[in-house]
Amino acid sequence: MLVAATLAAAAAAVAAPVALQTSSTAQSAAPYTLVTREGRRALAVARSNGQDMFRLDELAAVFGLTVREDTLAGGLTISLDGRTIVMSPGRNLASVGGRLISLPAPAVREDGAWLVPVDFVSRALGPLSATRIDLRKPSRLVIVGDLTVPRVDVRLDAEDAARARLTFEVSPATPHTVTLESGRLVVSFEADAVDPRLGTIRRGPLVAGVTPEAAAPAVAVELGPAFASYRAVDVEGGAGAERFVIEVVGTAPATPPGAPPDPPGPEAAPLIALAPSGDLRAIAIDPGHGGAEDGACGANGTLEKDVTLAVARRLESAIGRRLGIRVILTRDGDETVALDERAERANNNKADLFISLHANASTARAAAGAEVFHLGLEEYGGEAERASRASGVALPVFGGGTRDIEMIPWELAQARYFDRSAALAGMVEEELRQRVPMSPRALQQGPFRVLVGANMPAIVVEMGFLTNPDEARALTSEPFQNAVVQALLEGIIRFRDAARRD
Repeated sequence: MLVAATLAAAAAAVAAPVALQTSSTAQSAAPYTLVTREGRRALAVARSNGQDMFRLDELAAVFGLTVREDTLAGGLTISLDGRTIVMSPGRNLASVGGRLISLPAPAVREDGAWLVPVDFVSRALGPLSATRIDLRKPSRLVIVGDLTVPRVDVRLDAEDAARARLTFEVSPATPHTVTLESGRLVVSFEADAVDPRLGTIRRGPLVAGVTPEAAAPAVAVELGPAFASYRAVDVEGGAGAERFVIEVVGTAPATPPGAPPDPPGPEAAPLIALAPSGDLRAIAIDPGHGGAEDGACGANGTLEKDVTLAVARRLESAIGRRLGIRVILTRDGDETVALDERAERANNNKADLFISLHANASTARAAAGAEVFHLGLEEYGGEAERASRASGVALPVFGGGTRDIEMIPWELAQARYFDRSAALAGMVEEELRQRVPMSPRALQQGPFRVLVGANMPAIVVEMGFLTNPDEARALTSEPFQNAVVQALLEGIIRFRDAARRD
């Protein structure tokens, strides 16, 4: 009986007649953004007595409310889906479907319009609405419906003239891509919108700022004048969240005047032939050409070196997100890298796979379609076949004795992996065929110098013909590049799973 009496008294207090409260101090403030399945719109905000307030008539139009003012009692009755909210001006209490709630401020009347505190949306409308309503005050968002709107916290952990490190924390975990576009790194999320919490990031030589994109679920990193390249790496996040790091690298300092040039490197040494493993720990992605080597040039001016680097970065991000495998890019910017050095970087980093990305060219403008290449024994004859069955060499071991180590020359490193390279090429070709146009000769053997020194399964992927106007346009588009990345990723997974079964 005591509980019933208390509720009755509270309801009476809400409905008690009071004089209409008016305000003449309301000022405009930064608007909120309403996010719905149909799009976005601004919700005007007035500042009254230290509180952010929404116009009740605007909320009525957005949410389909019926508002009735009791001029005698001085109260407001707001109806939604057959349920009511009763408010009394001058009191920060409201009856929501018969349940009493508190608000940070009472409703006020300003210039003929009723204003309610922004918390009215979550505390009063939220419980009555059949549709989810999410009020996020720090980022001034009102999210209506079952939408994916991850919170994205960005901080600049360190920056100097050579390197800057940006950490992104995303909750809940949401697939994303990082692309380089016109002096900016655009981090795009597979979401309806984003809730960015960017803090204060001072302008520097590498990172000039971080801003949300107005018309897309993305955050842009504005790059400074010293920018040369970048790398995105996923790291361990909390439960239900994810964390990734973007490392921005600056231009290398010039060699001081009078400094002696670096001595020439030694000739390639023999390689230790590692035993095959069913698990992948590292993958080398080789963006073809770069620096002084433009590669093929499309009719629209597109350069092969730019296409291969863009796809390589997308693939690096996808592999990190889905497989958690270390990725080695043989170049991470517009630099010249010798063909043998590309395989050497993969070998020195103990990569388990080597994938070299290219875009094709032909004098026949109609030539089109992706192609996948691997080396074959017939390219090298009997010497390669003997190398593929290399026997052990006894090397001395510290402390005495010897150990048998398999050794093969650099130029025959690929000989031990011909069969596995052919298997990888076949799986990648099958996955590409499901997603992009293929050449009539989609799977081939070819004498690619970049493959001969790779001490792991290795292939070349020609993603299309830049000399074909239609494919030149496709090769620079996000959907086509994503399709190629997805095909390569699925091919890698199939190869890994087959190796585990063997």
